[in-house]
Amino acid sequence: MTPSDASDSRWSDLDRPPLNATALRRALLRPGGLWTSLDVVASTGSTNTDLAGRADALEEGAILVAEEQSSGRGRLDRQWTAPARSGLFFSVLLKPAEVPVSRWGWLPLLAGVATATAVSGAAGVDTALKWPNDLLVTVGGEERKTGGILAERAGADGIVIGIGINVTLRADELPVPTAGSLALAGAASTDRDPLLRAVLRSLERWYTDWRAAGGDPAACRLQETYAAGCATLGRRVRAELPGDRTLSGEAVAIDGDGRLVLATEDGVQQPVGAGDIVHLRPA
Repeated sequence: MTPSDASDSRWSDLDRPPLNATALRRALLRPGGLWTSLDVVASTGSTNTDLAGRADALEEGAILVAEEQSSGRGRLDRQWTAPARSGLFFSVLLKPAEVPVSRWGWLPLLAGVATATAVSGAAGVDTALKWPNDLLVTVGGEERKTGGILAERAGADGIVIGIGINVTLRADELPVPTAGSLALAGAASTDRDPLLRAVLRSLERWYTDWRAAGGDPAACRLQETYAAGCATLGRRVRAELPGDRTLSGEAVAIDGDGRLVLATEDGVQQPVGAGDIVHLRPA
């Protein structure tokens, strides 16, 4: 019996069946592959926090999935909440020892590319990325955030990547008006098991290629692919920066460090490495 099987409310919402941990392990854990362990829990505060706390004792490739998170976090410590089994909420542990730490900043962008391409194929919906790592879908003709990624250093030599995707969230369950879900975007499939398998397989492919290239985003085509799927490029945006500063301009490129390059009104190209981006003009 897996932890998720022990929930008293396992079948409380027949439209949202639990994940099948045994089948997921059988499909994803293989000799020589990246993924080394997979646990599914009924509920936890944060999969990132839990996995990071055990990082030094775990092998690279550990996966922790929660059917529900009570203290899920996004970028800038924003809360991420959703009903049980309405989405995918999971974290993975990576230890790219052979890649210079200066290139680890590409990992959340890599996870964004892997997630967007997998969701497009498995769920049959168009996806785009808002820099640095928000997953966008279209609901009622408007861009909505349906997923997010949070990367955090963990232990002596690891990094935990947390991914949250709203899958079957209904209109009356949206936490904010700008949120969305795959179901609201007209997904052809909202079965979470194949969706999770697709995302993790895509993440393994991109990570393996990136690591083999020594973290060089150009050599493994990560930089090119991210730019091609980034809805932020070509738009006028406002960057809300640390220290209550703002910078406005047209988003013109993703540089070799994964930073968003803005062309300001005075003609200066300014890279932005951290901050909140607001789209001011439609693509």
